[in-house]
Amino acid sequence: MGLDKIWVFGETNGDSVATITLEMLAKARELADTVEVFMAGDGDDYAEELGDHGAQTVYATGDLNGAMQGVSVASAVAAAIAGGLDAPDAFLLGTTQDGRDVAGRLSVKLNQSVITNVVDLEVDGDTLVGLEPVFGGTTDVKTKNTSGTSGIFLVRPKSFVAEAVGGAEADVEDLDVPDLGTTGGARILNSHVEESDGPKLDEAAIVVSGGRGLGDSESYAMVDDLAKLVGGAPGASRAIVDAGWVPYSYQVGQTGKVVKPAVYIACGISGATQHLVGMKGSKTIIAINKDAEAPIFAVADLGIVGDVHKVMPKLIEALKSR
Repeated sequence: MGLDKIWVFGETNGDSVATITLEMLAKARELADTVEVFMAGDGDDYAEELGDHGAQTVYATGDLNGAMQGVSVASAVAAAIAGGLDAPDAFLLGTTQDGRDVAGRLSVKLNQSVITNVVDLEVDGDTLVGLEPVFGGTTDVKTKNTSGTSGIFLVRPKSFVAEAVGGAEADVEDLDVPDLGTTGGARILNSHVEESDGPKLDEAAIVVSGGRGLGDSESYAMVDDLAKLVGGAPGASRAIVDAGWVPYSYQVGQTGKVVKPAVYIACGISGATQHLVGMKGSKTIIAINKDAEAPIFAVADLGIVGDVHKVMPKLIEALKSR
């Protein structure tokens, strides 16, 4: 037996719906009879794509004129429910900057709990249950809200597979933002989008990651070269991000990005639990490490025991010669 209604927080990337939103919609369709989206911005711009992924209705705030999404969206949802709009059985939000902000503020305004770090969801009677990895991903626990109110769930990216179902364009309803007082004073004056000449790390079909086994920051160039040759995205372990070799946006792991590419190539990465959490769902894992006992080989489909400084140049040379 499924739930009656789930609301999914909609996020966008320019002129398209963010992948994390489409992933949550896919799961929400399995769990509830009615799936609706609440979001900042103009819902009409995204109603067709959201409907194609199963959303029946989109509640949208309209242009926020630079206001923070968390303050505006949470206040608008709380006001709508207080005004008589039926609350959903559960709210699903992505574990993103805006998703976390909205979830935290929604929790306070609706006096509802937030269940974080969710990688799977199931229905238990009339309650939604979240599956969360703990202790560095070595154990999973199930958590649910027992207060009888709507649960708020923060879902990790790549937990579900986005899939269009060919649904009709979603209806769009206004989500009026009430007077925010001093909390609405903050404005986004500028934003920076990191430039990339390849696929995004969390969306790439192939990911090539480097770790401390590379030895020094200059050797990371081999990771970049290999990633470009195979049409993939470069990634990194936490160790070399903390060392300042590459930006945090490259980090794969529990405190970085979760990736599930078709092929993941780990170069000089030992395989600490923190890193494995972020990539063990990859379809095929290839590991290059000189330590035959490295934990990464326990999850690898193909393991190459060897020095990355010898193996990677040969691999790069072979690819260039094709």
